Amino acid sequence: MSLPAATRETTGAQKLFDLAHDATNQCVQCGYCLPACPTYESMGREAASPRGRINLVKMAAEGKIDVLQDLAKPIDLCLGCRACEVACPVGVPYGHILEAAKEVIADAESVQPSAGRGSKLKQMVLSHLFPYPRRLRALGNLVWVYQKLGLDKLVRKTGLIRLLPQPMAAFEKVLPRLESPAKRTRRGTVIPAKGVKKASVAFFAGCVMDAMMHRTNRLSIELLSLVGCEVIIPAGQNCCGALHAHQGLADEARELAKANIEAFEQTGADFYVNNAGGCGAILREYDHLLAGEGEWAERADRFAAKSRDITEILVQYGPLPFQQEWEGVITYQDSCHLRNVQGVVTPPRQLLQSIPGATFVELEGSDSCCASGGIYNLLHFEHSMKILDAKMEKVKDTNAATIVTTNPGCLLQMKLGVERQEPAGEMRALHIVEVLAEACGIE
Repeated sequence: MSLPAATRETTGAQKLFDLAHDATNQCVQCGYCLPACPTYESMGREAASPRGRINLVKMAAEGKIDVLQDLAKPIDLCLGCRACEVACPVGVPYGHILEAAKEVIADAESVQPSAGRGSKLKQMVLSHLFPYPRRLRALGNLVWVYQKLGLDKLVRKTGLIRLLPQPMAAFEKVLPRLESPAKRTRRGTVIPAKGVKKASVAFFAGCVMDAMMHRTNRLSIELLSLVGCEVIIPAGQNCCGALHAHQGLADEARELAKANIEAFEQTGADFYVNNAGGCGAILREYDHLLAGEGEWAERADRFAAKSRDITEILVQYGPLPFQQEWEGVITYQDSCHLRNVQGVVTPPRQLLQSIPGATFVELEGSDSCCASGGIYNLLHFEHSMKILDAKMEKVKDTNAATIVTTNPGCLLQMKLGVERQEPAGEMRALHIVEVLAEACGIE
């Protein structure tokens, strides 16, 4: 189908048709996705469901509705958790439809500035901060100084925190305590395996993880070394590009992907390991991101095939040498992109269940999104908190002292959930790497 030139120019319908129309036709309208969708469950509207969004994308691709006026809001309200893909009996690639829609919406906003004012700050941050590791590390260093000098306590005590937008004020309270920047593992470093070398792995440090959670990265490297992995930190690695792809900046995501492929190929490692479910998902989908780009597509295929979550490697080359008995109940909240995109469900649970003394209790609805959604909780704070508060009621039912997850955004969201439910309580929200390291006696 070819749409009139005027329609193509003003709405992006032709590009959307080329990118996603065939995929939308795979949907058989059965509705199996509806109960799996957190926004449909929360809002109760067809336009807030995967089926509804697919139909809207199809209509926009056919030029029947406007990309900005009719499609942008329903797409923006999607968490992108992709639980619908697991529920779908015919394998509709909803995630690819979603990102095609976001790409076309971003294009439309770029030529109609008045329609896209809210996206300007996002684009500035994504284009001028995340692709530059040094800038991100500098930001992380500033946060460390802010915490080290006690300025965080001062802004709360004086009420200055209230000057921040509500989402930023809320998440400022639950920022992790940053380690000294001097402890950050330098890129270009090779950490030898302890004992017999079983494998060589290249570690993906990430952007947010490297800047704000480098302690978790350091602990990840130590755990990998403990199970016999030589760990290489590629010097030329960059942001994975997930946030760019999720916000419609596909060209920037592709450039970041190419930089990472080159950096990791040079290591000659057996596997490429990450500790963030959201990053890992797009690393495994570089083959889709670079499809049709000749040599890059082939290199992306090989890259995706070597990508692993850290829990998979720790199970494969373990067991871990636990040194301490764990006290209390542990529960686990799945990272949506680790579970639904990467298909990693058992390894995190297997590791937690193997900790001496730990009582693992499965969380009801652990496969349902916590509503972090990358930066969704910043853009749609109230709706995100509605979903989170319902999640925390399920967490309380487990009587857990520790709730564990495998993604930085999910971790901050669960920390905020704990803060909202019991600010003076003893429940902890931790990354799985922190839990395993603690049980191994690593500080």
